[in-house]
Amino acid sequence: MTHPPYGHQPPPPPGFGPPPPQYAYPAPQPTAPAPSGPEFLAVDRHNSIVVDPSGVAFEDHDVTAEFPWHEIRSVHFKASPNGKALMMAVVHVDGRFYECVVTAKPREQLGQWFAQLAAVLGYYRPMG
Repeated sequence: MTHPPYGHQPPPPPGFGPPPPQYAYPAPQPTAPAPSGPEFLAVDRHNSIVVDPSGVAFEDHDVTAEFPWHEIRSVHFKASPNGKALMMAVVHVDGRFYECVVTAKPREQLGQWFAQLAAVLGYYRPMG
């Protein structure tokens, strides 16, 4: 009697074996609603600052740092000395300090960013 080569399985007789695969899309899974709240975004050619319901995120030349609200002790912002950029700093609960600078073009955009940023930060971190 000859045996099939090792690892080779003969096909099952018709009507046996697993059912044929179903070619339907899987049922959508319920997802938790995204947290809602105001958002702030400042972007230039190399850097960005995002403030949203999840926290603060900096991107500096393709390197991203994300800070959830529960890890943030404080957030500070000001204009750069030349008045052309937004400078923002996040102080982590352990005392570490992170900063990001985004250039405003046109320069008038800096005033708009300050107004928006003050409102958004006031929503998430009310002074009290």
